This record gives sequence, C-alpha cells and structure tokens, in this order.
Amino acid sequence: MIYVLAALLPPLGLLLNGQPFSAIFNLVLMVFCALFGLVFHVLLLVPSAHAVIAIHMKREDRRHREVVEAIRRHGQPRGYPR
Repeated sequence: MIYVLAALLPPLGLLLNGQPFSAIFNLVLMVFCALFGLVFHVLLLVPSAHAVIAIHMKREDRRHREVVEAIRRHGQPRGYPR
C-alpha cells in the first residue's frame, strides 16, 4: 500500500515511511520537475520513481538488518559455507 501512496503522493509516502529528508528533497524535486516537465514530459515521473525507489531501498535495508540480527542471535544456518 505504501508503494501506491508513494506513486501518487510521493512526499507523503516518504514521510509515512519515516524518511523526512527524502520527503523534503522529493518536494523540491517535484517543483523542479513541474517547471521543466512542461517541455520534457518524462520529468513528471521522476518524483514518483524517486519515492518508490527510496521506499524499496529502506525496506531492503530493514530486511537485511533483521537477517543479520537473526544470524548474530542464533548463529549461521547449517550447511552455510564459512
């Protein structure tokens, strides 16, 4: 659901995902792309793409930290090469 929100309202999606600095950057990016998007229409998609990619990277980082913490807590899985 957060990805849909990020695609439709990028700064709000980033804020709700806990990324306030990315939301501010995205808001500035939206203004820039709105001005130049009148000539280069593909620029209108840039803020949404930025928000979706930033949210995906944050979620991957969280998942990676959870896996590392589980390995620290419980040890390496059996058959894992050392």
